[in-house]
Amino acid sequence: MARTILVVDDEPTLRETLAEALDAEGFRVLTAADGREALSRFREHQPDLVVLDLMLPELSGIEVCRIIRAESGVPIVMLTAKSSELDKVVGLELGADDYVTKPFSLRELTARIRALLRRTEQLAEAPTPSVELGALTVDLAGHRLLHNGERVPLKPKVFELLAYLLRHPGQVLTREQLLEHVWGYDYAGETRTVDVHVHWLRAAIEPEPAEPIYLHTVRGVGYVFRRPA
Repeated sequence: MARTILVVDDEPTLRETLAEALDAEGFRVLTAADGREALSRFREHQPDLVVLDLMLPELSGIEVCRIIRAESGVPIVMLTAKSSELDKVVGLELGADDYVTKPFSLRELTARIRALLRRTEQLAEAPTPSVELGALTVDLAGHRLLHNGERVPLKPKVFELLAYLLRHPGQVLTREQLLEHVWGYDYAGETRTVDVHVHWLRAAIEPEPAEPIYLHTVRGVGYVFRRPA
């Protein structure tokens, strides 16, 4: 069955071009021209992935991203004409899984969409153990982090990073390796993305984030996840 993608952009030409290109790649495509229409179509059709422009009328892409993420873990790719690090970090902090800066190539966008959908499928098919970290339980099956049985809010990409680290304990991983395996593509030059997500992950799992006992920095290389003896 074809995967459904919701494309949200207020520029008619770009919106139609994206819809035609993704349709030619075998996807079922829905479109929306503003933030309110985007939420309505999302709730009605429950797409497998959302391509979301940052600058939208009615409701901004940032607000739409925040609302969707509160309701669903569906992958979100944000489109932005802005290239500053702050804009990218804000999008990621709100729960976007990826972002593409305009102008971009259709081939690049399609590759990122396929990578995100592959990772979603792999997570659904993966074994379903739980991992205990002191008072924390990492429920890999339910995609949840629990503290004494209570759910700890965690952005989807932060959970994916945690799951990957748990599957590679004691292995020193470079930022480039984490980008490749967690984000799913070569993201050279944007390793700050990893650092931001590590910061959020430490805040969720470490008793003292400034003095981590699980997720350690290997200076000049990357990170390693270790269970205390």
